[in-house]
Amino acid sequence: MRIYLDLCCLKRPFDAQEQPLVRLQTEAVVSILALPAEVAELIRVPAQALENSLNPVQARRDAVGLWLAQVPDPLFSDAEVSARVDTLLAMGFKSFDAFHLASAELSGADVFLTVDLPLLKLAARLSSQLHVRVADPVRFLEEISEWIH
Repeated sequence: MRIYLDLCCLKRPFDAQEQPLVRLQTEAVVSILALPAEVAELIRVPAQALENSLNPVQARRDAVGLWLAQVPDPLFSDAEVSARVDTLLAMGFKSFDAFHLASAELSGADVFLTVDLPLLKLAARLSSQLHVRVADPVRFLEEISEWIH
């Protein structure tokens, strides 16, 4: 299964962990990152690296950058990404969200994971127009836990 984690997921372990939902999401993200290669192929695309480079907290930027450096880049053209981003923007997605979704679709992701609630709600409403399933990491981990050991 090809899995795309947006930057909200990748940065979740660095957020304050006082809220139970944040802790639960952190555990889910860390568990997904630790899935064996035969279960999950994690996807890295330029959208993640670009957004990560804008993170003002160097320790977070460096930690996420180390993970991103371990995953190969997929190949697709800038023109393809640009065209799909324009379509997603017209549907109401924010700029980075559209860039991430387009990248996930074009890289052949089976699932796009995010902890961004507004993005999850919009994607659920427009799911029939998307070419990738959008889910939160906790529910996704619940779904796949039956067939991973």
